[in-house]
Amino acid sequence: MTYILALDQGTSSSRSIVFNTEGQIVSLAQREITQIYPQPGWVEHDPLQIWQTQLDTAREALNKASIQASQVSALGITNQRETTVVWHKSTGQPIYKAIVWQDRRTEPACAALREQGLADSIQAKTGLLVDAYFSGTKLQWILDHVPHARAQAERGELLFGTVDSWLMWQLSGGAVHATDVSNASRTLLFNIHTHTWDADLLAALRIPPAMTPTVHPSSAVFGQVRPELLGHAITIGGVAGDQQSALFGQACFGAGMVKNTYGTGCFMLMHTGGLAMRSQNGLITTSAAQVAAMPHSAPQFALEGSVFVGGAVVQWLRDGLGAIRHSSEVQALAESVPDSGGVMVVPAFTGLGAPYWKPDARGSITGLTRGSTVAHIARAALESIAFQSAALLQAMGRDLAQASASPVQELRVDGGACVNNLLMQFQADLLGLDVVRPEVVETTALGAAYLAGLSTGVFASTDELRALWRAERRFTPQRPPDYAAEQMLLWENAVRKTVLE
Repeated sequence: MTYILALDQGTSSSRSIVFNTEGQIVSLAQREITQIYPQPGWVEHDPLQIWQTQLDTAREALNKASIQASQVSALGITNQRETTVVWHKSTGQPIYKAIVWQDRRTEPACAALREQGLADSIQAKTGLLVDAYFSGTKLQWILDHVPHARAQAERGELLFGTVDSWLMWQLSGGAVHATDVSNASRTLLFNIHTHTWDADLLAALRIPPAMTPTVHPSSAVFGQVRPELLGHAITIGGVAGDQQSALFGQACFGAGMVKNTYGTGCFMLMHTGGLAMRSQNGLITTSAAQVAAMPHSAPQFALEGSVFVGGAVVQWLRDGLGAIRHSSEVQALAESVPDSGGVMVVPAFTGLGAPYWKPDARGSITGLTRGSTVAHIARAALESIAFQSAALLQAMGRDLAQASASPVQELRVDGGACVNNLLMQFQADLLGLDVVRPEVVETTALGAAYLAGLSTGVFASTDELRALWRAERRFTPQRPPDYAAEQMLLWENAVRKTVLE
């Protein structure tokens, strides 16, 4: 038997999964990582803990699968995006904690870029909005605030990377300083049209070019794992940021295919093929996972929308309101009432993401009456996940219509909250589209495994991978279009109240 090992380094944990050549899970190991909050709005991780937990889970996953590293044909990496690490080239030691994608400390630097009139040119080159979410200003902050860092960087002594680059450097013993196009496209420094680091953007943020990793397609031979780490030298054959990896793991290889990941937040990506579609409706443009090397293959793109609070609203019901003791209880509580009784929850606990982009908005509950119960609030909170996701897909639909492109046919779903049947059915009713849940919902890690398998000859083509994808359940709309339109009007009205207040 041939196996592929996928490293899935996320915001809350490091995981490793062994897959077989049918795309099925053989074993899984997971370790939580510590969340560090030095100040309000600051979020950090320890890069050495990221590395150690990822190595530990890789060893554990191989042990659980009762296989040797010599039986693993390839290793793939998928990772939390935008999180920024800087380390010494000679020692491999980080000079500061990893600044996490959620961190907001660089908003003043972003405001300065906007004031300089650079927002339009940055979006044209990178597909991104100027926001503290992305890596570029995090890197700039480290160089400006860690003693001697800028001088060391200018002497070529420091290296920058997102988490994938950091892991590859450690796995290869410092032989590989690289990333893939999907991770590079999240830095605010990478031109997604030319597939190169942009000299003007590097200059604007005062980033020495020598710090940046080499950029490869997502499916490529990046290097080798040191044999002493896992017992055998394994080829690192695939790398992609978590959401682009999930898009690939869902076999969304063609334009118009859409997936939504229901995690702490929700991340919806629509493949747009070779078209870098610039959204007119609050979405961002990003590089999709790239299989073949440029210039032999045209770059691949996606439209992306992010919901800040998705499954986290269930945690709020549990920890904030005490409405449930365990997250798994939310469906039964919500189903104890036929509907939300007019109650609407807008979970803008950390502002509203796409397509609204209202960072100062705060959560609200509207439509309360004397007859409202905690069950109505729970149902409204659960439905808010579907409402926010529907707003994203509607924004994508408007962009498609403006580009005279074909409409979306179905929504493929993954992530922890997609197991909630009530939520998935309500999502289908709101969208008027089939919502399809796959047999393997670990699509983020699966995408990394597929990318690694393609570059090493385990899989012959994306056609072979498409044949491996199987639906576990298809949720078809049960309500008429008028119902969905009426519900979305109620949602948008609740959002307007939240933003105005």
